[in-house]
Amino acid sequence: MTERADDNLLRAEAVRRAELVSDVSYDVTLDLTGDEHTFLSDTTITFAGGDGADGTELFLDLIANEVTAVSIDGKEVPVDDVVAGSRVRLGGLEPVGRHEVRVVARCAYEHTSKGLHRFVDPADERVYLHSQFEPFDAHRMFACFDQPDLKAPFKLTVTAPGDWEVISNSAPVGPPAASGDAKTWQFPATPRISTYLTALVAGPYHSVHESHQVAGTDQTIELGIYCRQSLAEHLDADDIFLITRQGFDFFTKSFDYPYPFGKYDQLFVPEFFAGAMENPGCVTFTESYVFRGKITELAREGRAGTILHEMAHMWFGDLVTMRWWDDLWLNESFATYMGNLSLAEGTRFTDGWARFASGTKAGAYAQDQLPSTHPISADIVDTDALKLHFDGITYNKGASVLRQLAAWVGRDAFDEALRGYFRRHEFANATLADFLEALEGPSGRSLDGWSKEWLETSGVNTFRLELQTEGDGEEERYKSVVVRQSAAADYPTLRSHRAAVGLYRLTGEGPNPRSGGFMRLDKRVELDIVGSETAVDALVGEKVAELVVVNDGDLAYAKVRLDPRSMESLVHHMSGIEDQLTRSICWGAAWDMVRDAELSTGQFVKLVSNHVAAESDLRLALQIAFQASGAVESYGDPAKVPGYRTELARTAFDLLGRTEPGSDAQNRWAALWVGSIEEAPDLQVARGWLEGKDVPQGLDVDVDLRWSIVNAVARSGADDAVTLIDAEKKRDATDIGARRALAARASRPSVEAKEEAWNLAVDNTEAPVITVRAVLGGGFHQFGQEDVLVPFVERFPEAFDKVWANREHDVATGLTAMLFPSTVIDDVTVDMADKLLGRADIDASARRVLVENKDRLERALRARNADKG
Repeated sequence: MTERADDNLLRAEAVRRAELVSDVSYDVTLDLTGDEHTFLSDTTITFAGGDGADGTELFLDLIANEVTAVSIDGKEVPVDDVVAGSRVRLGGLEPVGRHEVRVVARCAYEHTSKGLHRFVDPADERVYLHSQFEPFDAHRMFACFDQPDLKAPFKLTVTAPGDWEVISNSAPVGPPAASGDAKTWQFPATPRISTYLTALVAGPYHSVHESHQVAGTDQTIELGIYCRQSLAEHLDADDIFLITRQGFDFFTKSFDYPYPFGKYDQLFVPEFFAGAMENPGCVTFTESYVFRGKITELAREGRAGTILHEMAHMWFGDLVTMRWWDDLWLNESFATYMGNLSLAEGTRFTDGWARFASGTKAGAYAQDQLPSTHPISADIVDTDALKLHFDGITYNKGASVLRQLAAWVGRDAFDEALRGYFRRHEFANATLADFLEALEGPSGRSLDGWSKEWLETSGVNTFRLELQTEGDGEEERYKSVVVRQSAAADYPTLRSHRAAVGLYRLTGEGPNPRSGGFMRLDKRVELDIVGSETAVDALVGEKVAELVVVNDGDLAYAKVRLDPRSMESLVHHMSGIEDQLTRSICWGAAWDMVRDAELSTGQFVKLVSNHVAAESDLRLALQIAFQASGAVESYGDPAKVPGYRTELARTAFDLLGRTEPGSDAQNRWAALWVGSIEEAPDLQVARGWLEGKDVPQGLDVDVDLRWSIVNAVARSGADDAVTLIDAEKKRDATDIGARRALAARASRPSVEAKEEAWNLAVDNTEAPVITVRAVLGGGFHQFGQEDVLVPFVERFPEAFDKVWANREHDVATGLTAMLFPSTVIDDVTVDMADKLLGRADIDASARRVLVENKDRLERALRARNADKG
C-alpha cells in the first residue's frame, strides 16, 4: 500500500471520531531487524465505542507498504475489504462496549525526516533511526487514531540489532532480552498522550547520563543526552545538562506542577529537518546543536533557547494538549514565550528579551506584512491546511502577543492562571477558550474583546509619536505627547496595547567617540494604548529629550517609528544608548524603515558602520551587521552595491582586528568578514588561513570557518575552486562535509555548477531533503551571479510542475521555496511569478510560497528605487 494522494484528516472527521471513541490504549510491537527499506509494525488498539447511529464508520489511519493482517474483536477480516489508501475501515462495530483491533503491516523507513527516518552514517556505516510525527505522521509507523484529542497510553515493544540503543517516551522495563544478534526492548505504558507525541529513536547512539533533583522539591529526574558515535567528541554535555537543570527548576517553580513524564532524554538525531520536537521524555533536536567548530556563547544561547522551548512544552502541549490544530499557535507561542522568559530569568543569558526583540519579533513583523498573513487563531479545516500555518505568525507573532497578554493581565495573575490551568486539564485536552477563561479569573479583565482584536485579525499596527513643545533651549518642554496608532489599509484593526514611552537624555562619556556620550533613561510611563490616538499626559511639562522611545521595554507588538529629533539622535548617539533592549528596539525601527523604503540602504549602512564597533552585545552587533549585508544585496541600488559591500567588509575586518584573541567576537567577525569578501587581496588572505598563514593571533580556523573560506573561493569563480572543495571534503569526511561540498560546488558562478545543483534538486528524488536544502540554500542562489541565474527564471515553471508531480506535498512545498529565483530581483521574475499565480491548478501551499516570494521581490524593488535618490 502506498500513500494516498489525499492522506488528509478533516477536522469534521476528527470531531466525529472523538465523539464515537473513548478510553483508547495502544500496544505497539516493532521489529527493526529486517531489510533496509521496511520494518514490521504490529499494533493492537483497544477502545470504547463504535460506529455512529447515523452511519458514521470508524477508521484507523495507516500508511504502509503492505498490510498483512487485520483482526477485529478476535476475528480476522480480509485485508482488501477494509484497507483503502491510508485508512483501515472498522465498519460494523457496535457503539457500546470495548473493542480490540489488531493491524499487522510492513511500513517504510522514510528519508524526509517524518515517520520513522533512517540514516546511514558514511563515517562508519552505522544505522540510526528517529521518529517525527507532528502533525499527522504517527500512522507512518503504526495504525492509530491519528488526532491530538484521542489521547491514550502507549505500550511499546521493539526488537532491534543487539548493539543498538532504543529510546522512547518511557524508560524501558529492565535490560533488553537478547536473542541471537538481536535484543528486545520493552517500554511500559506511557501516561495519556497524543499520537503525534509518541517517539522512537534507535541505533548505536553515544549517550551521557546524570540525575537532577529539582530545586525545592523531592523529585529526581533521570537525564540523558544522545548523539551518533561519529559526533560524540563534539558533544558538550555539561552545558546542555546545566541548561536542562535550570529549566526544570524554573518551570517547576513557575507552574507549581512537577515534571509529569518520568525521565528526560534529549537526542541529537541526523538529518532532522526541524529545529526540535517536544516528544515527552524523548526530545529530538537537529544535529546543528552539536557544534563541530568553536563553541561560542552565542551558539550556546541559541541552543539554550530551543532546549527551554521544548521543555516548556512538557507542560503546555504534552500534559495539556490542544484539542485540534486550530490552537497550534497557542501551543507553539506559549513555548516560545516561556522559553525566552526562562532564558532571561533562569539562566546566565539574562538578556533574553533583547534577543527576542531583535530576532523573534523582527521575524514576526516581517511575516505579518506578507500578503499571506493570517490571524493567529486560524481556521484549520484539515491536516493539509495545517501545513500552511507552521510559520512566523504561529511561533513568533503568537509569542509576542502572549508577552503582551502577560503584561495586559499582569505577571502575577498570568502565573496564577497557569497553575490552575495545568491542574484542571492535566493529561487531557483544552482549547483557547479554556486558556482565556483561566486568565480572566485572577486578572479581573474580560478577554473576549482582546481575543477578537489580537487573535482573529491580521496585520501589525504602527506607533508614531506626535510631540508638541513650547519654550526654547534648555527650557523647551513638551506641550503634548500623543501616540498615534495606524494600521495597514488591508488590515485596518486598531488594537489595545500595554506599552511604555521612555525619555532618554545624553549624559557623560559614551562607549564610542561618535556617540557623544551615554543615552540614559530619565523617565518611563507605562499605559494602555487604545484607538488611533492616546495622550501621554504624564510627560507633559517634561524637558525635551534627545530620544523618545515608544514601546520602551518592548511589551507591545507593534512597529515603531521615531520622531525626527529622535531619528537624528540615533545617527549620532545610537551606540551611546546604555540599555541593550532599547538599542534593540531602535535598531529594529531603523531596519523596518529600510524594509518599508523610508530609510535608504546607504543611510542604514552608514549607521551600522558608525556604531556597530561600539555595540557591547555581540549577538545584536552580528544581527545588525547581517541585516546591513541583507539590505545591501536586496535593497541596495545595484550601482552602489559594490561600494556598500566593500564598506561592510572593511568594517568587519576592522572589528576582527580589535577583538580579543580567542574570543567569541573574534570568531564571529572573522566568519562575517569571510562571508562578505569582495576583493581579490582579501580572498588571498583568507585562503592563507587554510594553510595556517598569517592567521590572527588566537583565531581558531575551525571546520566551520574553513568551509566559509572554501565557499568564498568558490563564489569568486577561482579556477582551482573544485580542487579546493574536494580537498576540504576529504579533510571533513562526514555527511555534513559532503553536503557542504555540494553547496560550495553549487555556489560557483558557472552554468555547469548551476545545472548540477538544479538537476540534483529537481530530478534526483532519492536525495535526502536536507541535502537538497543545503545545495539550494547554501550554494545555488548567490547575489552577484545574475548572469548565470537569469536563465533559471524561465525554467522555474517547468521545474515547479515536475516537483509537484513527483514529490510528496511537504517536500514539494519546500522545494518550491528553495528553487524560486529570489536573488534575481527584476520585473522579469515578478512577471514569471504572476503568470504562475494566474493558473487555477496551483496547490494552496505552492500559491502561498509564490505570493510571498513575489511580495519580497516587489518590496526589494521599492527599496532599491528609494536607494537611488
